[in-house]
Amino acid sequence: MEGTPKDTLDPVDWPAFRAQGHRMLDDILDYLEHIRERPVWQPIPQNVRTLFREALPQEPSDLATVHKTFMQDILPFSVGNAHPGFMGWVHGGGTPVGMLAEMLAAGLNSNLGGRDQIPIEVERQVVQWVRDLFGFPQTATGLFVTGTSMANLISVLVARTAALGGNVRHTGMAAGHQRLTAYTSAGAHSCITQAVDLAGLGIDALRIIPMNEHYQIDTVALDQAIRADRRAGLTPFFIAGTAGTVDVGAIDDLAILADMAHKEGLWFHVDGAYGALAMLAPEIAPRLAGLEQADSIAFDFHKWGQVPYDAGFILVRDGQLHHQTFASTAVYLKRETRGLAAGSPWPCDFGPDLSRGFRALKTWFTIKVYGAKRLGRVISDTCALAQYLRQRIESEPMLEILAPVSLNIVCFRYRCEDSDRVNANIVADLQESGIAAPSTTTINGRLAIRAAIVNHRTNTSDIDALIRATIVFGQANTEDIPPRRIR
Repeated sequence: MEGTPKDTLDPVDWPAFRAQGHRMLDDILDYLEHIRERPVWQPIPQNVRTLFREALPQEPSDLATVHKTFMQDILPFSVGNAHPGFMGWVHGGGTPVGMLAEMLAAGLNSNLGGRDQIPIEVERQVVQWVRDLFGFPQTATGLFVTGTSMANLISVLVARTAALGGNVRHTGMAAGHQRLTAYTSAGAHSCITQAVDLAGLGIDALRIIPMNEHYQIDTVALDQAIRADRRAGLTPFFIAGTAGTVDVGAIDDLAILADMAHKEGLWFHVDGAYGALAMLAPEIAPRLAGLEQADSIAFDFHKWGQVPYDAGFILVRDGQLHHQTFASTAVYLKRETRGLAAGSPWPCDFGPDLSRGFRALKTWFTIKVYGAKRLGRVISDTCALAQYLRQRIESEPMLEILAPVSLNIVCFRYRCEDSDRVNANIVADLQESGIAAPSTTTINGRLAIRAAIVNHRTNTSDIDALIRATIVFGQANTEDIPPRRIR
């Protein structure tokens, strides 16, 4: 065709491409509509695994053929977190709305590092909603990132700037005379340790504070640790509280932590990876009292917010300090008052990424289409299901609860001799059966079956199936008999 580049990557036959695209959309919507008919997860056959060891393709392949490979050899062997029986780790279920928004974002192919474009205004709209949700001032700044691991790192870096000044970006930690120390709970996620490491403080600068009987950070022990470090000539600078701990879903006493941080002059950060969005649920939100006093909050829309992966977020109270921590003066990022280079400050001024996808669109669509109240009800429902699971466990003599059920995570085990081995086998059996997919953790030195109920599709029938299968596999592992077929 005249005017068409010889090597364009656009279709030669747009109608045929459109028809294939509709087939692909129908197939993935069918997958979501009928997901209950599938196993949660299934092991990958070796012949399928081998398919993905091929050499770099040199010649084109037909789109329909590649799509067929996806349907046969990729879709059936994903981790399964869209399935209502997935209860391992804290993964959101995603939604068809978010999926369609992701398709639109891919079509635009926008880079949200900067420039004067409306996709950045969409992200700024979500930032405004987040400010309002958490009671932060209009001067607070926010940014979409891959996930809470990156958000926690950003919070440590901004706190480092607050403690040492912007010159630390030039001279580094070694040039200063202060040795910074940070504090978090033994129940906190390991990415807090990683953030302190990557920020250049060294892992030894992080004090791991023991938990109380409620699996919250022990604030008395925290106070003692801060005082001991000051006496030793060190500089405490950062406290990371947790809203929804990774093992049991506990919420630290954020109000006490906020008061301690204020009195001690420390940065107060909250890792709210999934728990922070409980602010959307009116009956749960009061348990997050103190969150509104944080200096920074990290959380994921792709967990309780049900936005497709990935959609992490960092919110920082002091927007000027946030900007000071990351802004660059590179000539190729020069700002103007008009044209594409207008619209300063840009998102790249608030984080390490210059190339950034349009994560905000699927989040914006999710909030606009479902509304905050409905998303809040989903959060409440998952917590109610966790209580239902707790009650079912307590009614079964062969099962026992290992930790308080604070939010949506339930830790339990099958009662038996050699409990750790047997319960580890039960979890593997559950996963391989395709009925349910919990994970494991360790509670007070004992291996636990951990069910994290995050998916909006999960209901009581999925909980009942988990209980039935756990007991059957427990009997099979302790009585040396093959498990009967479970349905």
